[in-house]
Amino acid sequence: MNSPAGSALRARAARVLAAVLGEGRSLKAVLGSVLPSVPDSRDRALLEAICFGALRHRRRYEFALSQWLAKPLAARDYPVHCLLLVGLAQLDALGLPAHAAVGATAEATRDLGRPPLVGLVNALLRRASREPLPVSSDPAIATSHPDWLVQRLAADWPDDVAAMLETNNRPAPMWLRVNPGQLGIDRLLRSLREDGLVASPSPLLVNAARLDDPIPVDRLPFWHTGALSVQDGAAQLAVLALDPKPDDRVLDACAAPGGKTTQIAERLFPGEGELLALDIDERRLGRVVEYLERLGLDYPRVHVQVADAGTPDAWWDGKPFNAILLDAPCSATGIIRRQPDIKWHRRAADIPALVAHQARLLDALWPLLAPGGRLLYATCSVLRDENERQVDAFLARTPDAAALPLDERFGRASGAGRQRLPGEDGMDGFFYALLLKAA
Repeated sequence: MNSPAGSALRARAARVLAAVLGEGRSLKAVLGSVLPSVPDSRDRALLEAICFGALRHRRRYEFALSQWLAKPLAARDYPVHCLLLVGLAQLDALGLPAHAAVGATAEATRDLGRPPLVGLVNALLRRASREPLPVSSDPAIATSHPDWLVQRLAADWPDDVAAMLETNNRPAPMWLRVNPGQLGIDRLLRSLREDGLVASPSPLLVNAARLDDPIPVDRLPFWHTGALSVQDGAAQLAVLALDPKPDDRVLDACAAPGGKTTQIAERLFPGEGELLALDIDERRLGRVVEYLERLGLDYPRVHVQVADAGTPDAWWDGKPFNAILLDAPCSATGIIRRQPDIKWHRRAADIPALVAHQARLLDALWPLLAPGGRLLYATCSVLRDENERQVDAFLARTPDAAALPLDERFGRASGAGRQRLPGEDGMDGFFYALLLKAA
């Protein structure tokens, strides 16, 4: 682990963190560009685990460093600051022994072009390997969340905030979805067991299974045959709530990255239904097309189009939809387990603009729905302003809209909809409201 390759890996992890924290880039995007250049699968897994651990516990680690450093590192040494987070993540979150983590991480200071700081990094990580990290009594620091988010969660979910903060710092399981036209869940579970993998069927989703220890997708049986997808259980429930029928005309208004699009397409095939999948981001919509092709669902009645769902005059052909899925852009505060950088990228000031955008989408799409049609409003947020209050405001200003009841599979009652909190039944945080247009 003290080899040049070991130090290079840790330097690379520090550069990933510097890009995410210093430049505001997405962890998923940065890792997506870095991991393919790491040839060994074990090194890829370690690099990813280090980055996730450092981002999950960033604020707690920075508090510890503030207690141990006489003064903060200079701005030009920010990559070394990130390297210290890398070291603490190895010792704390990953539980690596000091001999496997400290020397290689200290040597990585040279890889970052700051050899005068090797001794400092070595001394701090040696201390961390001998002593407990300093602990703050501030719950936002202790749980490594921004102040504003802790305050908002405490206001919205006072009885659940402590559990939610803890859950946000745990790794998420891997959820699988079978295409029922090609594969039964029992056969999938049997194949996983034969490969030595432990998976659980879902009592809420007949076509889903959960792996508590995620693996690379190319190790999954049936992945390359197009019979299997990776999609969180809470996201799968959104399509279950909308319940598109085989002959429906369906709009997936914000389709990327395509999990729900393909799930809808599976339900429509081989009926006479039609699906239009929109997204404003051409690059991300390309992933939807690839997803449909991999699953063999790119049949003539599935259409993919780059468009802003909020300006239907530019793309709608005037023919009403029987069902609309609006998985709206949101704060993503329900999926922090999967994307810990959300904690550090999202700001309290972002929420009013998101709420206004969601309202614009609801108002723009409602006229496209046929009388008697259904619109499912969903987010991967846990904030009431984006969910319960958003839907209540829409119902108050839309006379021909009414909420349809959803059962307990979709979470606890929250205004006219249902809310799942992160970790419940092993799923992400998600909100659902099913709206019916008067006939």
